[in-house]
Amino acid sequence: MNTAMKRKIAFALSMGVVTTGIISLVLIALNRGLGDGFVLAWLRSWGVGYVIVIPAILLIGPRLQARIDRLIA
Repeated sequence: MNTAMKRKIAFALSMGVVTTGIISLVLIALNRGLGDGFVLAWLRSWGVGYVIVIPAILLIGPRLQARIDRLIA
């Protein structure tokens, strides 16, 4: 695996952690509040979101990037 691919995968994994963490935190706080069980619900939602988002970033991301490149070029 070349360096460019390693960077893309590392970026996808890192960006997935940050985005799913922020989004799940805000949505759980809005829908449930910060009361009892918040942290557990948030961590569960964060985990589910992360498992869904990483394949999406890795599979859809390159195709979307190519379309955007063609659109802008």
